[in-house]
Amino acid sequence: MASDHVDVLIVGAGLSGIGAACHLTRDCPDKTYAVLEARDAVGGTWDLFRYPGIRSDSDMFTLGYAFKPWTAPKAIADGATIREYVDETAREYDVQRHIRFRHRVLRAEWHSATARWTVHAQRVDTAETVVLTCSFLFACTGYYRYDEGYTPPLPGVDAYAGRLVHPQHWPDDLDHTGQRVVVIGSGATAVTLVPAMAQRAAHVTMLQRSPTYVMALSSRDRLADALRRRLPAAAAYPVVRGKNVLLSTVTYQLSRRAPGLVRRALRRAAAGRLPVGYDVDRHFSPRYDPWDQRLCVAPDGDLFTAVRQGRASVVTDTVDTFTPDGVRLTSGDELPADVVVTATGLNLLAVGGLTLRVDGVDVDLASTVAYKGMMLSGVPNFALTLGYTNASWTLKADLVAGYVCRLLRHLDRTGQQVVTPLPPPDARRVPLIDLRSGYVLRAVDALPKQGADAPWRLHQNYPRDVLLMRHGRLTDEGVRFSRAGAAVAPTGTRRAVSSERR
Repeated sequence: MASDHVDVLIVGAGLSGIGAACHLTRDCPDKTYAVLEARDAVGGTWDLFRYPGIRSDSDMFTLGYAFKPWTAPKAIADGATIREYVDETAREYDVQRHIRFRHRVLRAEWHSATARWTVHAQRVDTAETVVLTCSFLFACTGYYRYDEGYTPPLPGVDAYAGRLVHPQHWPDDLDHTGQRVVVIGSGATAVTLVPAMAQRAAHVTMLQRSPTYVMALSSRDRLADALRRRLPAAAAYPVVRGKNVLLSTVTYQLSRRAPGLVRRALRRAAAGRLPVGYDVDRHFSPRYDPWDQRLCVAPDGDLFTAVRQGRASVVTDTVDTFTPDGVRLTSGDELPADVVVTATGLNLLAVGGLTLRVDGVDVDLASTVAYKGMMLSGVPNFALTLGYTNASWTLKADLVAGYVCRLLRHLDRTGQQVVTPLPPPDARRVPLIDLRSGYVLRAVDALPKQGADAPWRLHQNYPRDVLLMRHGRLTDEGVRFSRAGAAVAPTGTRRAVSSERR
């Protein structure tokens, strides 16, 4: 079968994929590239999720691209506005003509003899098989399954006579006006859904097995509003971005070093926004420390406002069984519900589910080790984008895309064709995603690992990663450069590398 060839093949046209394409246009204009996207639109997460209130959980001055100022009024933005921002960026950099929509990537095979990947995709509209080759494969697929969310066993659900929906696949015909709604879950999706649905529902109950830390933040950035009145967007944007990076870094580091202090501050802030006498400890004081799981954001304190006004309530209990009219709890109480929303999480899926093979041998992702959080040991000319868990996804995505461009220029400059990460010298391994959220724990054994030390270990620290990925050495003990025809070293073996800096 004849195939097209490009220098770089990007998988995914979401926030990361569009950003990667723009970086290639800016930093490697001589490189040809294509973007394969399984869906029929750009935007990824921000096009897929359409539930009420869908919004960012990070400020857009850091979730936005470093090269594209965020100019919309709100710093905590709704999904439609984010989708428009991604689409506008793609148009500005002429990325659209490089995207092949409705192409789902199934597998990719590396051939050392030619130093190329052969990538097999399928048209989701016609089932036609499409084959492309590329010199570098860049997976910008996120880390969860787009076709299904996570729903735990729901005892008695077949008896329920109302509407049952999962946020990942929100039905267009659902009108919850005047309805009694129960949202099962306590993560970011539930914290978003409850106040949004409470605007029109008769009442919304957030049913949680255990509490989550919820932090109220203003949906507007005062510094940004002030600077925009005096400076061009291109000048104001990096200042606000830097301020927000600093605040998020300090907050995270303080949470890890003085969790009791941060826990008390979050509790005190929540209590100040809730009714007098409210049981804050039961409903808003988790058993774990801040940032063991992600903090949830309530823009302008909307969740607390809905609870204070009586339009929403929080119940901390577990499901005994569904009944025809709602949900009966382990305590014996029953929550009447016309609509039940299972905001119970995601299913993780590494590299979009595509299968990798190197010189005829399947790659077991779980046995690979991430190099600088973006490449996999024993897998040549391949990178993946995995954003921060403690800060905006795009901060890391920008760093990874910039690093890939540095690698490509280095290969051209030195006459090399292949870059292969090597495994660490010892057997110590830690999870790639350092969170104790349920969706992470369910999939941790199937994901790549990290080593104990750099460059096989990143520390969820953006300033530190800027030094490593923008200004650090491209050649070190964790990577090998070579030309076509050089066989990939088996996992676990190591070879000497050049000391060349760039």
